[in-house]
Amino acid sequence: MEPFIQTKSNTAKEPSLFLLSQWMQGNHSLSAGFSGREGGVSVAPWTSLNIGLHVGDSVSDVIDNRKRLTTAIGWPFEAWTCAEQVHSNRVSIVTEKERGKGRMAMADTIGDCDAIMTNVPGVLLASFYADCVPLYFYAEEAGAIALAHAGWRGTVENIAKETILAMGYEYGVKPENIKAAIGPSIGSCCYEVDGVVIQEVERVMNELQLNETIMQNCIASSQNGKAYLNLKEINRQIMIKAGILPIHIELTKWCTGCRTDLFYSHRMEGGSTGRMASWIGIRGR
Repeated sequence: MEPFIQTKSNTAKEPSLFLLSQWMQGNHSLSAGFSGREGGVSVAPWTSLNIGLHVGDSVSDVIDNRKRLTTAIGWPFEAWTCAEQVHSNRVSIVTEKERGKGRMAMADTIGDCDAIMTNVPGVLLASFYADCVPLYFYAEEAGAIALAHAGWRGTVENIAKETILAMGYEYGVKPENIKAAIGPSIGSCCYEVDGVVIQEVERVMNELQLNETIMQNCIASSQNGKAYLNLKEINRQIMIKAGILPIHIELTKWCTGCRTDLFYSHRMEGGSTGRMASWIGIRGR
């Protein structure tokens, strides 16, 4: 069953949302999900719920969109906390002091990292996408959560594993007690790569010691030395090898490349487009 459930808004002016409903039903203090492209104020080419400040859109429109999103999910905008996202495997801890960083300006983001984690109630972690893979982590007993942004570079640098290790080191969380989710992103149907990308992915798959069947599901040869890449499955395999139980990993079927009516796609829209947001937070009591 698809873990990211599309909500039906009462009006086209409301943000389009894809909620991790099963997680939220298990803990009513938890909010987790992914935004779509509809229900905002941005104009073309960022129409309409662009969440990214770094793509040339009006700053005031992006902030308005972020406020619309937080209102729709029942959170104060002051809780919105985000990172710079530099296609790395670095993980940063978010304390009460960092709450709200990056919500109003790029210069204020948590710098030089692509994963953020916290055990502070009332902090809403957010990150941004237009094809890359959003990774969610939730350790209920420890009250710890994390988000990781996994493009192909972050994937081959094991950002999923680094996030799991960081949660264990900082919060004492065992991998088998972590729930994970892999959100809407470009699928192998739409993601053809070549050259160094193929080499790096094959290196990682060999390090993971994946069997032939799983490897074929991760990367499939096409023509002229190119291949179709399944970043979602590669990240799932990295999570499993890092100790997360397969039954604790939710895997979406949504492809941002196939569904540009619902999502932004950097590849399918020629690089000129907006950004969606992943988010996760546990409300304070």
